[in-house]
Amino acid sequence: MNYQIQASSVSNEDAVIHIKQSDIGFGTTAQTVDTLPNPAELFLGSFAACMLKNVERFSEMMKFTFSKTPLDVQATRLENPPRMDNIRYQLTIYSGDANINTTLLQKNIEKFGTIYNTVKVACAISGTITINHV
Repeated sequence: MNYQIQASSVSNEDAVIHIKQSDIGFGTTAQTVDTLPNPAELFLGSFAACMLKNVERFSEMMKFTFSKTPLDVQATRLENPPRMDNIRYQLTIYSGDANINTTLLQKNIEKFGTIYNTVKVACAISGTITINHV
């Protein structure tokens, strides 16, 4: 599989990532530091998207249903050289299914997540998956 995106920027304006039929704006100027995602946040967003895509995928394989699944991702930025480190996540699955095997789900996410595996080569990742029975 190969992937391709495009991005564009205009001097003194913010930038845009063009993916398929979507445009994702992100901040590159001081004026939007509090309103648009920065590159580090987009990086964490990609990590989160990978995890959530795999929850959807493995819910079918592991035969469980869920109504929603919020995910909180945090990371530490190191200074020299500048890089992300120590990514931590908390994934909560809202489900009426009483027997979701969270250990197996986490193992599958960690084993088969493309972005997850790319990131874990460069920094530590830790997290938990909990079920909120509804």
